[in-house]
Amino acid sequence: MGKAFKRPESLSENHTHYCPGCTHGVIHRLVAEVIDELGIRGRTVGIAPVGCAVLAYNYFTFDFQEAAHGRAPAMATGIKRVRPDLMVFTYQGDGDLASIGMGEIIHAANRGEKFTTIFVNNAVYGMTGGQMAPTTMPGQRTTTTPFGRDAESIGMPVKMAELLAALETPGYIARQTVIRPKYIVRAKKAIKKAFTYQMENRCFSLVELISTCPTNWGLTPAEAVNWAEDTLLSYYKLGEYKTPPE
Repeated sequence: MGKAFKRPESLSENHTHYCPGCTHGVIHRLVAEVIDELGIRGRTVGIAPVGCAVLAYNYFTFDFQEAAHGRAPAMATGIKRVRPDLMVFTYQGDGDLASIGMGEIIHAANRGEKFTTIFVNNAVYGMTGGQMAPTTMPGQRTTTTPFGRDAESIGMPVKMAELLAALETPGYIARQTVIRPKYIVRAKKAIKKAFTYQMENRCFSLVELISTCPTNWGLTPAEAVNWAEDTLLSYYKLGEYKTPPE
């Protein structure tokens, strides 16, 4: 009997360090599957962030670089400009991309750099202890907002997909999630489309993926999925926000 399901060649056999219920592992697999299906593993370079995915280079079987906090887009820009034949992507969380790296990602997108960004949004700083992130929801409790995020004094959560889609420079910007199987199928399609646009040298591309963080949310994995679906998806609407002209 043949195998119906197997590990992608682009994914290593190392056990990940992620917490139970975290969806980084799901996203890793989707990225690996897309790279295999497009046949680009031999010329792909990933850029790991500072955050929960800081050890991402241990989980893939192609070249990886490690960037300073928030600077993955700058490193990706340099690699892609020097070696435009390579497929380059950054893998970043909301703290890395939307806080210290906000300027980096906006200007890379505005310049139309021809790399891809996988943006994992779990509405909290995961690796450093659960502090409030730019994407934390109003009223959401974190270690730095024990009474909940006060939108009146701190502001509303930043919607990165909408923010980047407002730029005049052509690009592909989408938001999906991986919290349930029905969403995972759509997420993979978006990731594949983003990499395909890069292969065609069309535009900058970013796929935002709504994720879960049961540990720092103080919820069970099942509760975290429900909270993400009920709360995050009502604010962070799924869909394609920008596509390049044909």
